[in-house]
Amino acid sequence: MKVILASQSPRRAALLELANIDFEVLPSKIAEEKIKSGGDIEEQAKELAYKKAFNVFNNTQGDRAIIGADTIVVKDNKVYGKPKDRNDALRMLKELQDDVHTVYTSLAILIEDKGEYKEFKEIVKTDVTVNKMSDYEIIEYVDQEEPYDKAGAYAIQSCFAKYIDEIEGNYMSVIGLPIDRVYKILKENEII
Repeated sequence: MKVILASQSPRRAALLELANIDFEVLPSKIAEEKIKSGGDIEEQAKELAYKKAFNVFNNTQGDRAIIGADTIVVKDNKVYGKPKDRNDALRMLKELQDDVHTVYTSLAILIEDKGEYKEFKEIVKTDVTVNKMSDYEIIEYVDQEEPYDKAGAYAIQSCFAKYIDEIEGNYMSVIGLPIDRVYKILKENEII
């Protein structure tokens, strides 16, 4: 059975490779949607991952498992998506430093196996504490890294790791995919 990642995220692909899961990449054609602050953030995030997976599911045939995911950062009910530009990235990191925020990674896996359809929708929440950062450190990080395709303007697995004080939850989910959940769902459904 084919396993298809409905994302062009190199980080999600790398996590699937680490788990020795054979897969192909077929990015969803769903435009990035903004999660609205104040609404039910978890439901919005789950729905976005589902839409991404469903778009690819509808454009493929045969026995297959489609994996969709989305990651957002939330602090004080304010949603931090991907920064629009350098100033936006600087603003995000200034607001996230010296405090705790929550990373929500939603997961949708849609499976068709011999005509039978199943779907799984989940969300994994992880609290991340970022140490105090100077303006210089924030500028240096933004100018050395590529924060523009990352929720909250940082990659936990990059040199930003030196600013992380504590993680409570699933580290892989902060990178972009709760690979333990993906593996378990695929295994329980005899796909791997």
